[in-house]
Parts: sequence; structure tokens; C-alpha cells
Amino acid sequence: MLKNAEIYTLSANKDLAKEIADCLGLPLKEAKVTHFADGEILCEPLETVRDKDVFVIQSTCTPVTINLFEILVFVDALRRASAREINVIIPYFGYARQDRKSKPRQPITSRLVADLLKTAGVHRVITIDLHAPQIQGFFSCLVDELSAIPLITDYYMKYKDDKHTAIVSPDHGGVNRARKIAEKLNLPIIIIDKRRTGPNVAEIMNVIGNVKDMNCIMIDDMIDTGGSCSAGARVLKENGAKSVKIACTHGVFSSPAENRILNGVFDEIVTTNSIPLQDKMKSPIVKVLSVGPMLAKVIENIELGEAVSNVYTSMFGNLSK
Repeated sequence: MLKNAEIYTLSANKDLAKEIADCLGLPLKEAKVTHFADGEILCEPLETVRDKDVFVIQSTCTPVTINLFEILVFVDALRRASAREINVIIPYFGYARQDRKSKPRQPITSRLVADLLKTAGVHRVITIDLHAPQIQGFFSCLVDELSAIPLITDYYMKYKDDKHTAIVSPDHGGVNRARKIAEKLNLPIIIIDKRRTGPNVAEIMNVIGNVKDMNCIMIDDMIDTGGSCSAGARVLKENGAKSVKIACTHGVFSSPAENRILNGVFDEIVTTNSIPLQDKMKSPIVKVLSVGPMLAKVIENIELGEAVSNVYTSMFGNLSK
């Protein structure tokens, strides 16, 4: 029993927070979240948190800025209520794609968000599959970045050593992610060469590797509007792929994703519950894997003073190496 840990949730991940609390055998504590008519937000714990290790679970998914500000306001409340340690679990870290100046006069918003969290009073941030791993360096507080790759690899173990299956990276930036899964499953890797011509706009240039008569599994960190991944799936099928599946950590699914990826271009779509699945995306071909047990184990290890990296070996064995 983790006597000093308390689990709180705000607006974004209530089901995930309940699953985590249940895994730990802890009650899910109540936070009062009030959105006033003028747009102001008030978040406060309804019980004492003095000298407690508080874990707040909240993805900064849609509505991104509202969910982020709920965290900031609630963390300030926890700090002023004398919480001993404030840990924020942000399964999906919004603004992560604004991690550099790609044009003059652009902000680096992910760094700004990291500074805001530290200023509010956060001691540790726990997140999953940042869009760019170097974002960890933006934080001046503790950061534990987890990966859903072992979870996704475990799901696809049924295709291990299948000579008719291949792992696909949707772009050059995702090759390392796809290769990790391909190596564990002993499958070949295929790379889609694409060029991004604007926000949420990509042009497919080439397919590197033989896809003819192959069952392709595309691996990405997130699906947002679904434009680039659906274009990639069509190109794979035009090159002779028998089927195309896709797996991602974060199912953002901004419109018009539902029209682009639920129209038959994919045979299966796998995501995690780092972001709650929207009703518009509920379909027989959409499979949701839970990160709840992994996050619960991370909380347990932190409270017991054990290495967070041990979570992978205890849950996924050799898949974590």
C-alpha cells in the first residue's frame, strides 16, 4: 500500500485515472474543477494534501490550452496547500510539435509550457512518447519520458517472424521507432519518403522497400488529421501491399481524421488511451491499448524509490531490451 500517494484527475483523462487508481488499490481523489461564465478556471482539492505525494493525471489534448491551464491552476492550489511533492502525469504532451523555430519570429512553445509547469510548482513530469525526445531538456524539473513501443510490440507479437508482414515508418523521422519494433518481431522495415509542404500537409515522394503482397504495419507517434498516414497507406496499396494497419501512441484525431482513416484505407487502427477516444472514432477497426497499468507501475516505483526503467522489464520482459 502506498500510504503517502494520492491520485487526482482533472477534466481530460478521468477513465484512465480511475484505472490507474484501481491498479494501485488507491481511491481516486476528487478535485473540484469550475469553469466560470467569463472563461476563468478554478481547480482545487477537496481534501487536505499536506505532506502528500500528489499525482495529477491530465493530458493536454483538445481543448489543449484549457487542459493545460487546469493543470497550472491545480498545481498552484496543491503547492499552497502544502503538498510534499507534486507529480504531473501528462500522457500526451500538447504543444510538443512547437519545439523549434522553423521560421523567423516563431515561438518555441513547448519550452514555454515546460517553464510554466515549473513556475507553477511541479516537481516531476511523467509523459509518454514526446514528439521529439530532446524536449526533455526544456524542463528544469524532473522528467520521466515513457514509451508505448513495448506495449505496441507486445500487441503485434502474433506477427513475429511472419515473412509476409513488414513494419513501415511513415517518414524518415520515425525510422528509429519503427526499427525497434521490427527488430523485436524479426520483420523487415519499409520507409515512406515524404516531404511536408505545410502544416498537416505532406507529399509522398517514394517508398523504400518491397511492399508487394505484404501486410504492412505502419508505426507513428501520433495521428492528428490523418492526412499523411492515409496518403502513405494509399501509396503502399498502389505499390501492391495486401493490407495496411497503423499503430500510434497518441490518437489526436482532429477533423477530418475520421473521414480520412475510417474510409477503408486502413484494415486496423491501434492507439492508446493517452487521449480518450472520441465518439466519432469508435469503430470495429479501432483498437485501444491501455497505458494505465504502465503508469500505475511507474507511480509505484517512484514511491518505493525504485528505478522507473524497471517498469518495462517487469511488464514486458525481453521486449524492453
